[in-house]
Amino acid sequence: MRHNKKFNHLGRTHAHRAAMLSNMATSLIMHKRIFTTVAKAKALRKYVEPMVTRAKEDTTHSRRIIFADLQNKYAIKELFGVVIPKIGDRPGGYTRIIKTGFRQGDNAAMCFIELVDFNENMLKDKAKAAAPKTRRSRRKKSDDVAAAPEAQTEQSAKEETKEEA
Repeated sequence: MRHNKKFNHLGRTHAHRAAMLSNMATSLIMHKRIFTTVAKAKALRKYVEPMVTRAKEDTTHSRRIIFADLQNKYAIKELFGVVIPKIGDRPGGYTRIIKTGFRQGDNAAMCFIELVDFNENMLKDKAKAAAPKTRRSRRKKSDDVAAAPEAQTEQSAKEETKEEA
């Protein structure tokens, strides 16, 4: 019986699937974005997100547990040194999947999977959206122009009193 075995096996044996996910997770951490099929990206998301949550606590124990999964010391250094300081304050949702269409050869659904705060294009869009939009009327400009000559006359009056003294 196959009760309660709902995750996607991706057409691979357990060892092959574990090695593939480990390699994909290492590539994602090192390059911040990888191009793959939607099914693999969804499986990778379930593999990487708990790893990033564990990495928020920078202890020897958490480093060893993550190293047991990744088997790459450069990826560990990148995860704890670059990735966690940037996305560590999030409560979850460290990856984003962006669907890109279908592969030409076998029509498989393709996508990007990326770490959230490392996409410069998305960050620029947020900065533009966050800028407040102000409305300026012509009255304010005319008031400023009217106020400017008054300020000049006040300054000239101060200068005249200094000269007299």
